[in-house]
Amino acid sequence: MPHWGADDPLAELRRALANPHVQADRLRYRGVLLRVIRRMTQGADVSGLFLEMVKAGATADLVQKKLVYLYMGTCAPLQPDLALLAINTLRKDCCDPNPMVRGLALRSMCSLRMPGIEEYIQQPVLNGLRDKAPCVRRVAVLGCAKMQKFQGDTDVDGALVNELYSLLRDPDPIVVVNCLRALEEILRREGGVVINKPIAHHLLKRMCDLDQWGQSEVLTFLLRYQPRSEEELFNILSLLDGALKSSSPSVVMAATKLFLEMAKDFPQVQTDVLVRAKGPLLTACTSESRELSFTALCHVRQILGSLPGHFSSHYKKFFCSYSEPQYIKCQKMGVLCELVNDDNVQQVLEELKSYCTDVCTELAQKAIFAIGSIGRMYSEQCVRILTELLRLKQEHITSAVVQAFRDLAWLCPQCTEAICQALSSCEETMQDIEGKQALIWLLGAHGERIPNAPYVLEDFVENVKSEMFPAVKMELLTALVRLFLFRPAECQDVLGRLLYYCIEEEKDMVVRDRGLFYYRLLAAGVEEVKQVLCSPKSDPSLGLLEDQAERPVNKWASEFNTLVPIYGKACWAIVTANLMTETNHGGFPCATPMTAGTESLISEGNKEVLQTRPDSGGLTLIPKAHLTAEQFEKTWLSLAVSCQQALPWHGAADPDTIQTALRVVHIQTIAMSKAGTQPWKAYLSAQDDSGCLFLTELLLETETSEMRLSVKQTEERTEALQSFLSVLQTVMGTVLGLKC
Repeated sequence: MPHWGADDPLAELRRALANPHVQADRLRYRGVLLRVIRRMTQGADVSGLFLEMVKAGATADLVQKKLVYLYMGTCAPLQPDLALLAINTLRKDCCDPNPMVRGLALRSMCSLRMPGIEEYIQQPVLNGLRDKAPCVRRVAVLGCAKMQKFQGDTDVDGALVNELYSLLRDPDPIVVVNCLRALEEILRREGGVVINKPIAHHLLKRMCDLDQWGQSEVLTFLLRYQPRSEEELFNILSLLDGALKSSSPSVVMAATKLFLEMAKDFPQVQTDVLVRAKGPLLTACTSESRELSFTALCHVRQILGSLPGHFSSHYKKFFCSYSEPQYIKCQKMGVLCELVNDDNVQQVLEELKSYCTDVCTELAQKAIFAIGSIGRMYSEQCVRILTELLRLKQEHITSAVVQAFRDLAWLCPQCTEAICQALSSCEETMQDIEGKQALIWLLGAHGERIPNAPYVLEDFVENVKSEMFPAVKMELLTALVRLFLFRPAECQDVLGRLLYYCIEEEKDMVVRDRGLFYYRLLAAGVEEVKQVLCSPKSDPSLGLLEDQAERPVNKWASEFNTLVPIYGKACWAIVTANLMTETNHGGFPCATPMTAGTESLISEGNKEVLQTRPDSGGLTLIPKAHLTAEQFEKTWLSLAVSCQQALPWHGAADPDTIQTALRVVHIQTIAMSKAGTQPWKAYLSAQDDSGCLFLTELLLETETSEMRLSVKQTEERTEALQSFLSVLQTVMGTVLGLKC
């Protein structure tokens, strides 16, 4: 807190800027400017110094000019009247003899966010395109894209586009890359920049002059060109050969994708390219950059889908380090599972076994599941390791091992006997729903081989009233009925008690219906029960044919070097499902799938407002409108329900997927039930630009296969309510479609 009589900081800075003695000392004057910039970056309002700062721009000191231009770009929208002085100063500096000053002034002028600025920057930008200095032409080319954005929906200037196309032959390589970026932005509605044969071959010849970022950009644009003949194709691939040897992972990945796309009709060429990309990918997998390492691992798994064992000789590269984060370790374990063969199976299993006792519960369970997946091919070794892990008597380890045993017993019948012998005393350390379900299934399906199976199931029946998960109760019903067919004397009393509880006392209607079904089935006769529960099983290997089948390279070549291998198809579809072409406000319209030409809109993700589609009544959702749980509850109780709807829904709700989809359209999640909870509920909040709040309750009732929506709003606006419901229905429909 300032002492009594202290001056206002803004007034002190104003006096310092106007002091002739300070102005005469270049370093002192620069120090005052730095103080202004420091306060500006701290969030203080320093727009009152605009006039003094504009005067400070009239100097030959380049550092001082940079500070003043930074201030102008930030504070010009707050002082639109005085901003004309800044524009005049900048236009004058655009004619300065120093090319650095010209480029700096032009960039600052194009960065001003003011209405009507396009009429002031048009001529300086056109002059900059013809400037002799490359640094000015670089700025002017990008300024063309900004100028077109300021003009909105007006027609594209054909003369400007032709001039940018001609600048693709500029001697400066950065100008060439900037021209591609500017043309892509200006011609977005027409499909982006056109790459014909002369442009493609010119860009290929200029590749050696570009830096790594420029090469990545050019290789991405070259994906739009399709060679006319086989001879031309191989000439292009020969010119691109050097890009596969680049030290930059981004260049190697972009070149690899270009090879894969252009050589679609030549599988042998695609295989050779992937072999050559092996070294750079392995280097990226061991990079110190966690993000780069994770991305490379995702692409390695994508390649292994077409070339199993492609990295088998380098399997030790995918062993986990203790200092690596969990998400990288999980990816490496996934790769190791796909690289297992007769030569390395012992080493890989020993490595995975060491991860099973990791302090991270989730990582330890994933390692156990990895061993279980390898057990489909090497069941004897894997069952032995999993049996040893059971002796640790740790809850999360026991649960994961039993789940792995369940899958192995179904997929590999030859190891059922060994699994049954290892299941003794597992129920003592079993608490989670997945582990309980797996153990109960094993006891019911193979209980005739497990001596104490009826007594273990009896313990579950004794505690059925305190069981929280309906799925466990239904699994228990099926297991006991199935075991009753083989050991009736030991199971009759227990089964009778369980059926009585489920029919007479159970509140969950799904469990009650299952109990009634088995009761009536048993009343029809034991032979009928055997026909239903003990009918011939399908071949378990049939469910793995799709997973085991190799995916041709052309199936995923278009996804290579994109975000699809990182997010996964389902999650990426949710992220992009509600994006469409950019609106006048620069926001993201929702409820329309994103086309191939709109991927560049992701770079505009820092906008403040979300726009819905035109037919939704102009609803605008505010992304930063957050309510606390207390505020939501108080508002919810004070409002009446404005609308109720029911959407068809199959299966359980996935909270993570739903929350991700809602976040895309700027709907806030206040509270949400865990997966598997019955009934499943979620409470949502959203606010439009007029301040109207939309409060929503989602209620999933499994027995009716419906997702019920109850919406309340703080203002009676029918059109806005219908628009919000349309957005919400689109999101939930997308989630359900991906789930199914």
